[in-house]
Amino acid sequence: MSLTLSAAEAVMYHGYSGTEGVTGFPNIGTYLIFGVVLVPIYIMVISWFTGKPGDTKTSMLGVSYLVGITAQMWIGMFILTVIIGLIFFGGLPEPLGSAGPSNDSPIFTVLNTYFL
Repeated sequence: MSLTLSAAEAVMYHGYSGTEGVTGFPNIGTYLIFGVVLVPIYIMVISWFTGKPGDTKTSMLGVSYLVGITAQMWIGMFILTVIIGLIFFGGLPEPLGSAGPSNDSPIFTVLNTYFL
């Protein structure tokens, strides 16, 4: 492996390993976000349905807006993560592909072509 390729890999990958099968939901940050940070959202949604005067149609409209916004953010970030993985790390992110860097990355091809 060339010096430029080694330097680029060190800067872009930093040597971090994957989380070995627990990528995503089981980590502590998930419990913190869904269990603590989103409590005001839970209270808001519950109050839409239990509050007086109650309007089920308006409450369901609010829930559908929240679901739509959440889906838009999650799907957009998923697509962005896949694109970043393909461009800078040479493959799909860990749940979809193998863990670790790949020397087949397009950025490494450019470095080998123009800087070696």
